[in-house]
Amino acid sequence: MKNLIALILFTALLTGCTDKPEKTSALSADDRETLTTLKEVLWPKAYREQDTILLDQILADEFQLIDAEGNWFNKEDELDYIKKNKPSYQSFRYEIKRLDIFENGTAIVAGTGHIEGSDENDPYKMIYQSSNVLIKRQGEWKAIASHVSGIKAVASSE
Repeated sequence: MKNLIALILFTALLTGCTDKPEKTSALSADDRETLTTLKEVLWPKAYREQDTILLDQILADEFQLIDAEGNWFNKEDELDYIKKNKPSYQSFRYEIKRLDIFENGTAIVAGTGHIEGSDENDPYKMIYQSSNVLIKRQGEWKAIASHVSGIKAVASSE
C-alpha cells in the first residue's frame, strides 16, 4: 500500500513538473504581424469592397461561421453574401484583444468589431465580439472558424 501511494505521489510530481507547451515558441513575429494585418486590414477590406477573390484567399475551404443568432454559414455562403450585400456602414475597425499562436500552426484571434454608420433613421454605432481560428497551411494563414456574439448599440460617447 505504501508503495502504491509513493508511486501515485511520484507520478503526480513528475506530471506536474513537465514543461507545458509554449503558445508562440514555434512561430515567428512575422506570423503575429501577418495575422494582425489579416484581421485588422485585409478581412475588413474584403467585406467593405465586396472583394470575393480576397475573401476566398482568407477563408479555408472548410470555413464555418456561427453568427450571433446561432446560424451556421460556410465559405460559399460568405462569398455569396459579400457579393450581394454592399456594406451600409461608413466606418469599421477591429480591435484585437487576443492573438495567440500555437506550435501546431493554429492561431486564435479574438476581439471587438466597431461599426459606425447611418441608416434612414439616424447615425448609429455598434460593437460585436468575435473569435476566429486560423491555421497555417502551406505557409499561408487560413481562417477555419469564426463566431460572432454580443452585437449591441453603443452610445455616441463610447
